[in-house]
Amino acid sequence: MPDRKINLGIPQPKQEEFLRSKEKYLCYGGGRGGGKSWVLRFAAKLYALKYPGIRQLIVRRSYPELNENHILPLRSETEGICTFRDREKSLFFPNGSRIKFSYCANPGDERQFSGQEWDIIYLDEAQQLPESAFSALRATLRGVNSFPKRFFLFCNPGDVGMPWIRRLFVERDFNENENPSDYRFIQALISDNRALLDADPGYLSALKSLSPSLRSAWLDGDWYSFEGGRFFPEFKPSLHTVDPFPIPPDFRLYRSLDYGLDMLAVLWIAVSSTGEEFVYRELHRPGLIASEAAEEILRLSEGEKIECTFAPPDLWHRSQDTGLRISDLFASHGVPFVRSNSERIGGWQALKEHLRPLPGPDGSQTSRLKIFRSCGTLIKHLQLLPIDDRNPCDASVEPHELTHICDALRYFCSMRTFPPRSPRPPLTESQRLARLKKAALKG
Repeated sequence: MPDRKINLGIPQPKQEEFLRSKEKYLCYGGGRGGGKSWVLRFAAKLYALKYPGIRQLIVRRSYPELNENHILPLRSETEGICTFRDREKSLFFPNGSRIKFSYCANPGDERQFSGQEWDIIYLDEAQQLPESAFSALRATLRGVNSFPKRFFLFCNPGDVGMPWIRRLFVERDFNENENPSDYRFIQALISDNRALLDADPGYLSALKSLSPSLRSAWLDGDWYSFEGGRFFPEFKPSLHTVDPFPIPPDFRLYRSLDYGLDMLAVLWIAVSSTGEEFVYRELHRPGLIASEAAEEILRLSEGEKIECTFAPPDLWHRSQDTGLRISDLFASHGVPFVRSNSERIGGWQALKEHLRPLPGPDGSQTSRLKIFRSCGTLIKHLQLLPIDDRNPCDASVEPHELTHICDALRYFCSMRTFPPRSPRPPLTESQRLARLKKAALKG
């Protein structure tokens, strides 16, 4: 190899996380300016140098986009070392490694990949392509050699491919032929790309000036911002979700539920002494009778001291056939309820207050209510719940499957309108004596 060396550069933290990941299907992105193109080229060069003879494929919707974003930069970065052959649309390394560039612009273009074999595939701007293109490409990820077999996707919210990308990497809603451990999503926003912010600070201002839906998608990485008529547009995973952590012993624990034979939706919420609320567990399961539902709730709550369980008033209605109340059935199996306020408009307003952005201690934004990222159903349904067409102050009751777990959260928030005050420090001896003296004078 010539004396000249390929300068790979230094990845930023999110890019390094991407490069160290081992999953077969790895999706990187979520916002504009997150450093997708740079880390794609870094990975392609790294694999080409590390594994002599490896075959890599970079795909984008059109060849002009490929040429501008990847071919020209890679040719410049490897000039004097690698050879680009225009006829084969490939970059050849001295060690036998090859990077081929291809496009998939129109329906049917994916047929060109039939029968091919690749070790590493990079699908850039994956949201621009239908799932059929992804399926055709991953069928070519194969070979009898010992090289790693990886499929990397780079994308932003929006466009024709958003539903299938969101299903696999954001919602993690897999079918029986998809192994969840094979898939990982790394969200990268412009805030993760210090190099771009330093070089072009105006780009952040440009993103902030976009329309609300585009701003949410391209600045905040919101995969639901293009869904029309969302009831909770203020809900942002970057602000309102956190990684799970052990619940401190001084937190007070609550449950809140919505129940019917069609669905049992239960949330477990931990509240700190300063009023911070964390939804740390969820249960979303259909077809359970009251005794089965109570048993499952108790099983998941084992070892926890639950202050109370909020439930809607309709569970206290007596059955015309048996005279029994569902609340009594739950109580007889060890899960007594506290009757919640079920008024819809006020309850939704209370939930929105709990989600309202607040100034954080370091100047960033925080919120009173946060949700563990392990509570995927609640996170998904809060983002999909639509506005009622007839009443913009209310959420729609259709699709009905989205309402149960959102209602459970509403029942909790409607019962905790005001956060508790921070605990007062103990009185000093002089303060205690002064208070006693004041009381004596009044007496």
